[in-house]
Amino acid sequence: MVVDLDSIHAFFSRPPEVLAADPEAPAWHQILLVALETGAIRAAERQEDGTWQANTWVKQAILCGFRRTNLVEMPGPGFPMFDKTAYPVRHFGLEDGVRLVPGGSAVRRGAHIARSVVLMPPAYVNVGAFVDEGTMVDSHALVGSCAQIGKRVHLSAAAQIGGVLEPAGARPVIVEDDAFVGGLVGLFEGIVVRKRAVLASGVVITGSSIIYDLVNGRELRQEVPEGAVVVPGSRPASGDYAKAHGLQLAAPCIVKYRDDKTDAATALEQALR
Repeated sequence: MVVDLDSIHAFFSRPPEVLAADPEAPAWHQILLVALETGAIRAAERQEDGTWQANTWVKQAILCGFRRTNLVEMPGPGFPMFDKTAYPVRHFGLEDGVRLVPGGSAVRRGAHIARSVVLMPPAYVNVGAFVDEGTMVDSHALVGSCAQIGKRVHLSAAAQIGGVLEPAGARPVIVEDDAFVGGLVGLFEGIVVRKRAVLASGVVITGSSIIYDLVNGRELRQEVPEGAVVVPGSRPASGDYAKAHGLQLAAPCIVKYRDDKTDAATALEQALR
């Protein structure tokens, strides 16, 4: 069955209660999964002006799958799993060109994993996520629901890329091409990390975080600029009590912009690929 994207859009743009009652919904759900997994549709897309916008109808379509299916027991390696039937574990073949290294990683149906992606165990990629070519998802890393990861990105061990399904119009976390995300980094609440940015280990950025650009003397929110090198920092907490106790608040700081020295420090070992 060949279905164009306009038809998928038209079907899933209807009110949730109408979708849930439509007897054709299960068949269209399978079409939706294939469209997401092939990258034909995405939960968020980059606009011509460089901004990223959530595709609300795609996220609504994903949510419909949860609403209209039931919890069942799913067999697993060594222990059972219990989940909605709409999004079981995705299985790969050699023809997919994905390195799913043994050790307990899982990718949910409806996630796009491009060729030459490497998934080190135990990693997890949730429904609606998009992981582009040449990206490394290292051990204990999470790519949350609908997060968008670019080409040749390195998500280091225990990096947490937060997901978002509701509200449907909320932008997911975006990590653009050639970014380096260090170990134990946390990115949440629709943060955009631009191309070639480097986030040092332990940096945590949320939608309300102030990012201090020490190079240009400015404060940024919700976006890490292209090529920025961000490290964990701190700033004094306000108020008499905080001052009396010497309390500090986390403050991600841009200490430089990417150069040849940075490139050498973050170079990935191509032999591993």
